[in-house]
Amino acid sequence: MKDGKIKKSFSSKEQVSAGGVAFRTDEGRIEIAIVLIVPEMRWQLPKGIIDKGETAEEAASREVLEEAGIETDVLASIDKTEYWFMSDREGERTRYHKFVHWFLMRYRSGDVQNHDHEVAEARWVTFDEALKMLVFKNERDVVEKASGIIQSLN
Repeated sequence: MKDGKIKKSFSSKEQVSAGGVAFRTDEGRIEIAIVLIVPEMRWQLPKGIIDKGETAEEAASREVLEEAGIETDVLASIDKTEYWFMSDREGERTRYHKFVHWFLMRYRSGDVQNHDHEVAEARWVTFDEALKMLVFKNERDVVEKASGIIQSLN
């Protein structure tokens, strides 16, 4: 204790995830899948931790299937983002240095209603709607990059 203040200690861990901007064309307009994560109840792109022995592309496909209920084909790498966050996990305050590999993914099949328990809702939205709904700036930036890549494909 110094100057009457208690110093709190915590550990730091690195975490590597993958996710995607999964898109489809519906009646001539492009839509992407976003998810409402529980318990935070915030709109995000589907993503999750890369499992041991899994490539980033495989993890992104698995996470989009689990969280958004849809099967996709990976078309391109969009970006790799990085950030720090704090979390209480297993009774311990931990500082995480997180890296996320983002991929552009074309919808193949499935239904956004078939998401897993980590998600309160998954839905298709336009790029403009996504930019208004997504909580994190780095994910909005990824969506804007994805939009540019899709436009270059046409």
